[in-house]
Amino acid sequence: MPSNKLKNKDFFSLASWLNLLHFEPPEYTQEPPLPTLLDNKYIQIKRSTRARRLALRVDFKDRVIYLVVPKRTALKKAYAFAHANSDWIDEQLENMPDAIPYEDGAVLPLFGQDTQLDITYDSGLKRTTIALINNQLVIRTNKEDPSGRIERFLRQMAKDKFAALSHEKAGIIGKKVAHVTVRDTKTRWGSCDENGRLSYCWRLIFAPYDAMDYIVAHEVAHLEHLDHSTAFWNVCRDLSDNYVDGYYWIHNNGCELMRYGKAA
Repeated sequence: MPSNKLKNKDFFSLASWLNLLHFEPPEYTQEPPLPTLLDNKYIQIKRSTRARRLALRVDFKDRVIYLVVPKRTALKKAYAFAHANSDWIDEQLENMPDAIPYEDGAVLPLFGQDTQLDITYDSGLKRTTIALINNQLVIRTNKEDPSGRIERFLRQMAKDKFAALSHEKAGIIGKKVAHVTVRDTKTRWGSCDENGRLSYCWRLIFAPYDAMDYIVAHEVAHLEHLDHSTAFWNVCRDLSDNYVDGYYWIHNNGCELMRYGKAA
């Protein structure tokens, strides 16, 4: 974690576990498919109006590798750069976690507990119902693909849990949480602003409990210290149930959270 002080907002970066050159995607223009070695669905080329050099960026959420090309760089040079790094590309594709779509029988780790999807399709149903019963997520639906409905249910579950845990931890240090939201972010696990508004990546629902708990502790600690000072880290450790395991899991395995709900 960088130790620089942030004036307005703290953003907990995922960049520490991404083995890539990373930046927030600027405006891009789409180019034709890559030739030969790179001509597959997992590799895409994007022109950047802000990039100053060629870069390869793994996007675990979209399950692709982007070849980022500065606006005035010739495609021939970009292709040569990609081919020169073909071993790295192959390694990233090989190590990319397998996708786990929302299908009947699939197992999702919800708050550290393996939970099996039990999906029954019935065209005669008026609506989709979802219930968490023991270690099963029971879905009865009239939709041939209920993935969107399942994700909305999981997002709400995540928000409820993160909000309850945030308020609980804030109470320990005598602070109040103004608002909690969840988003499907690529580069941030959570954020906290000076007004007490917290935001989390909803995919933390798939993380082991200690990792999820650590992220909540991290953001709540910013209610007291909106920086990464020694005092902040002391509060973060005190608020975490298992600081060490949670911290190291999210740094080393966070990319795995992006695999759920994606087509294989």
